Amino acid sequence: MRLRIIIDSFGAREWIPLLRRFVSGLMLLCLVSLTACSTGTAPSQGEQREPVTAKVDLSGTKSYLLSKSRELVTETGGLKAVAQAYYDLAKAYRFDYRALWQQDAATAREDVAKAKGHFLKANPAYELMEGIVAGVSELAQFDVDLDAGIAAADGTEDVVSFDVPLPNGQVLAKPGNFFFLAEVTLWGTKVEWTVQDVAPDLDGNGKVDFGEALPDANILKGVADAFAATSSELLKAAEAWEPTEADAFTALVVMIPTMDEYFGAWKESRYVAGDGASSIQFVATSRLQDIADILSGLQVVYGSVKPSVVASDAAQAAQIEGDLAGLRTFVQEILAKERAGQKFTAENADLFGSEAQQRATAIAGQITQAAAKLGVDIEG
Repeated sequence: MRLRIIIDSFGAREWIPLLRRFVSGLMLLCLVSLTACSTGTAPSQGEQREPVTAKVDLSGTKSYLLSKSRELVTETGGLKAVAQAYYDLAKAYRFDYRALWQQDAATAREDVAKAKGHFLKANPAYELMEGIVAGVSELAQFDVDLDAGIAAADGTEDVVSFDVPLPNGQVLAKPGNFFFLAEVTLWGTKVEWTVQDVAPDLDGNGKVDFGEALPDANILKGVADAFAATSSELLKAAEAWEPTEADAFTALVVMIPTMDEYFGAWKESRYVAGDGASSIQFVATSRLQDIADILSGLQVVYGSVKPSVVASDAAQAAQIEGDLAGLRTFVQEILAKERAGQKFTAENADLFGSEAQQRATAIAGQITQAAAKLGVDIEG
């Protein structure tokens, strides 16, 4: 879920996060020149090479996107249903949460647990396809609204395109992306969106631990309704999308070199900073898992264009595939250590992010070179 990578900073459904990618793009342009010399496959100065063509089947990439989109619709639909039940429960008590907790705590516990469960399944469903959604111009606005956009109050660039109407008649005006909204409400890190006069011990261990909160039923219902609706809109857009080779190469080149951004978000989260974290998001799932999921989806995208790269330069095709797999393994190994209980420092996060970014920029440079040899124009 969510550096919440590629953001469309130019408006609805126009091209995507070039501002956020500006620095990486400069690095990438330099690297392309270097790789052209180091691989020995680039044409000499003045030589015109005919593009190598090979039939590319992108149906697998589209099927993958549709599969993950359907999973997202299922889980956000489940969240919507639970939010409705929780809202109905609160309404039955006239939104007197003290009375609700005293008389119906078991139902409230169950509703919140189910809602969190749907969120925890929706998150990887989206992250696994985020490389496609955020990297394809006609889909990129969904990444802004679902997973990467900020609130209007936090800046003027990368702001989400929607408002959230609440059942009580209030409106959350461009409040931030849906994964952010749902997470901070369910885990209680945006205190004003949770119940203040109840200390809910949701797991029954005798104390209120971090992440235990009763959501404001109006907020949760409004967010869940809009979240589910936008997820369904993404599925419709994915069904209509006709992928091109340029789409695939562009998504790879834009999305792979974003590692420093993601590791920066991990550094600021509770997974590294603990109680001193400056971020109120990324508390439900480690950002490392998000990175690994995004890279997994990008491996699917590369697999769709690999045959054409092989036709042009088999050695380069194998190198890209191996390096991309190696980058994902690098992230997964850090994640495994984190899950085993190892604590990492901000300095560790910076070092890991720097190494990952160097690897990612090199991979993107190779892919850019491969696209050029194939005569494929990368958008942007």
